[in-house]
Amino acid sequence: MNNAVLSARELLEGVTPLKRDCGSLCACACCQGDEQTGMLLFPGEETLYEGCGFGRVVTANFELAGRRALLFVCDGHCERGARPLSCRLFPLFLRFTKGDTRVAIDPRAASVCPLAGYGLEALNPAFVHAARNAYDILLGDEDCAAFLRALDAELTL
Repeated sequence: MNNAVLSARELLEGVTPLKRDCGSLCACACCQGDEQTGMLLFPGEETLYEGCGFGRVVTANFELAGRRALLFVCDGHCERGARPLSCRLFPLFLRFTKGDTRVAIDPRAASVCPLAGYGLEALNPAFVHAARNAYDILLGDEDCAAFLRALDAELTL
C-alpha cells in the first residue's frame, strides 16, 4: 500500500465538503455507479478493498500514467472510514497550470454534485485546506504525482 495515499486519506478522515452530510442534497449521487462510473483508485489503493463488503474494484476501459485505471464501484452505502481517497476529495480536483498547482472543482462533478456550481467558496474551508494538504502529500510520491498529472491532462483535452 502506498504511504502517501494512506497519509492523504487520514488527512481527510474527519472533514467533508459541508459541515453537514452533503449527500442529503443529492441523494448520495456520487455514491452511485456502474462498471465504468465508479471512483478512481489511487496507485496501490486497490489493496485496501480486497474482499470488501460494500463495493468492488473493477478495471476501467482507459489508462492513466501508463497503467489501466482501477475504479471502486460502491453498492450505495459505505463504511465512511473506508471510503476511497477519490471519494474523500470529491468534488475537488488538482489542476496543473504553468508549473503550479491549484485546487479546483472537479469538472466531472458538474453532472452529479449540486455543490459544483457554487465553487470553492461554498465548501467548508477546513475541507478545502485538508484537500490541498492531501494533494501536496500525493505530489511528493512519484506514482501519485504521475497519476494526478495524467488525470489532469485527460480532463483538459
